[in-house]
Amino acid sequence: MQTDLRGRDLIGDLDFSKEEVETVLDVAFKLKRDRALGIPHPLLRDKVLAMLFFFTSTRTRSSFEAGMAQLGGHAAFVDHTTTQISHGDTAKEIGQIFGRYYDGIAIRQCDWGVGNRYIRQVAQASRVPVLNMQCDVYHPFQILADLMTIIEKKGDPRGLTINVSWAYASSYQKPISVPQSLILQMTRFGMHVRLTHPPEYRLMPEILDQAQENARRAGGSFEILDDFDAGFRDADIVYPKSWGALLTTDDPEESARIGQKYTDWIADRRRMALAKPDAIYMHCLPADRNIEVADEVIDGPQSVVYDEAENRLHVQKAVMALTMR
Repeated sequence: MQTDLRGRDLIGDLDFSKEEVETVLDVAFKLKRDRALGIPHPLLRDKVLAMLFFFTSTRTRSSFEAGMAQLGGHAAFVDHTTTQISHGDTAKEIGQIFGRYYDGIAIRQCDWGVGNRYIRQVAQASRVPVLNMQCDVYHPFQILADLMTIIEKKGDPRGLTINVSWAYASSYQKPISVPQSLILQMTRFGMHVRLTHPPEYRLMPEILDQAQENARRAGGSFEILDDFDAGFRDADIVYPKSWGALLTTDDPEESARIGQKYTDWIADRRRMALAKPDAIYMHCLPADRNIEVADEVIDGPQSVVYDEAENRLHVQKAVMALTMR
């Protein structure tokens, strides 16, 4: 166990070592048990977290706010449109000023080519921990919750096969941060990781290279497929979700047109039958129902999406308690 995380940022998935991630999970499981037993844990009494949002949110805002309250502190929601950011407040100024007002800064900024750079610029100027609530490159807290859920449902993740797959959605061209963070973190834990997507929906080359290296070191594997059905076959965990063709085009309308070629990439009963009988279905939510995933799957017995969403609360509390104390 590595316990010296005070003052640390969590921006990219690899900012914490594997041992440090295991510490986070250990604390998260304890906090989850304590909450189930009604045991108070005001570990951050009188601490305040600034939550700066450039993108809307359901689970992220709610879980961070509830988590800070349960830890005895307070979360201040800041919509970027209510600030002077558009009138000249730079990332440096946000880091400097928020770092003096608050005990931690959490940011969600998913603009392609902007988000991760902005969060790191804030962190460079801040005297308090900076936490990435999702950017254009990474979504570390979602994947910590995913890993916690896999351990709850399947035990030791080593040797398990997870299919991280693109799926069609019509709502908007979603960030690539979830699949990128999934392949980075799961390969560190000795899993057999499949990345399945049409050719236009590739991920960042440096992320793919790191996932391959992680798999080599951990004794798992990493492969890329372009056959939707093949990705499901004999998998222990299936994680089909949509993302935009951001490395192919920066035009949202063109990306949407490309997606129209793959409207049959939907997680349905037939596809789930290709996976192992005890396979679990995961999704970070929200999902485009009956477009990205059939109701019979997301509402079915193999779906763990609500346990997965709950675990956002517990892993975030663990990281905040370890870094902001």
